Amino acid sequence: MSGVVHPIPSVFDKNSKILILGSFPSVKSREARFFYGHPQNRFWKTLSAVLGADTPDTVPEKKRFLLENKIALWDVIRSCEISGSADSSIKNAEPNDFSEIFAAADIGAVFANGGTAYGLYRRFFPDKEITKLPSTSPANAAFSLERLIGEWKIILDYL
Repeated sequence: MSGVVHPIPSVFDKNSKILILGSFPSVKSREARFFYGHPQNRFWKTLSAVLGADTPDTVPEKKRFLLENKIALWDVIRSCEISGSADSSIKNAEPNDFSEIFAAADIGAVFANGGTAYGLYRRFFPDKEITKLPSTSPANAAFSLERLIGEWKIILDYL
């Protein structure tokens, strides 16, 4: 297990209305240099279905999709020790600084993609509001894509 620094910059602009946070990028996402790069992760399919849009494929399409839909995206952790992609192996986590996002955009709600992101955010920022959504990770086999879409529709209330 070795220390890894988050290699992907946040995505946001002054029009962003919500912030979605993961825990830390998977090996596949780090290789792709963008969020939710593992083909089995259902993040992009879930978000596209919730928003009634086509699923973006390329990194530029994904960035444009987020910004056009007023969504900021990043992860809770700036650096940590992690074995592979397993959230359960995260140790010595250091949080990202979200002040730039909150200063630039009128973020009305923060959402966690899964329990690890939620727990870490609550630990590092106990006085900040966050809503836990079910993880889009393939490891969350208890949630079908249809069930994920149903739960994630709450973001529409803030967009």
